[in-house]
Amino acid sequence: MASLIPGQLTPIAEHAWRVLARNPGMMTGPGTNSYLFGDQALTVVDPGPADPEHLDALLKGARSLGKPINQVLVTHTHRDHSPGALALVAATGAHCVGPFVPDDGLQDETWQADRQLNDGDAVDCGGASLTAIATPGHVSNHFCYQAASGLLFTGDHLIQGSTVVIAPPSGSMQAYFASLRKLQDRGITLMAPGHGDVIDNPDTVIAGTLAHRQKREDKVLSALDGTSRPLTSLVKVVYDDVPEFLHGVAQLSLQAHLIKLAEDGKANESGQGWQRSG
Repeated sequence: MASLIPGQLTPIAEHAWRVLARNPGMMTGPGTNSYLFGDQALTVVDPGPADPEHLDALLKGARSLGKPINQVLVTHTHRDHSPGALALVAATGAHCVGPFVPDDGLQDETWQADRQLNDGDAVDCGGASLTAIATPGHVSNHFCYQAASGLLFTGDHLIQGSTVVIAPPSGSMQAYFASLRKLQDRGITLMAPGHGDVIDNPDTVIAGTLAHRQKREDKVLSALDGTSRPLTSLVKVVYDDVPEFLHGVAQLSLQAHLIKLAEDGKANESGQGWQRSG
């Protein structure tokens, strides 16, 4: 974590460098990671917030590498990941590639992709290639991007040192489980997350995240009985291992778990709250 210094250009893999944005916080950890990726030219993966200092750091990093920025690629359109695209495009003339914008009121509505991606699409990054992997869950329009070397840009699908929030309606726990499984056995050797340091044991982290989410789901199910219970009551039981000041955020993922259990026929919602089915 010593290299997580805002504004500093840090090499992380072949054709890949990280620049940390200056937006630390409860939801962003040390801040949002932007990445420069490419051979003859550079793609900025997740330009981060609309911050002039971060923009200058990205432009300075590209100049120090002697490569032009000609493309902006985003993993998803949460407001700590994509708003910096507008200023980058204005400064460099780069084109934008990535997902659609879900209409849930939680997205960066300034994002406009010149090319919208689909699962499996190849993205040319100045002579180095990335494969787009649709990974809905954290949000419905989430993508990860894998290089031929095995490097995976994970956005907020997997981050270092913590689990991510799944917030309905755009976030889906059912989709998140499926997207985690989708990344298994893909030859991933290193993960570059949207927050935190690089992850050098990707298979272990993916398996561990699946196990953690399943354990949490089992805990949700065991907390349900024949009595309808509201989220505010359930969160105290299901997230008793999490500090109380985080229960408001945890309640979002709790709701996502409950919706998944309902989809699986194991729980149902009434006017007063949630209960076990059957």
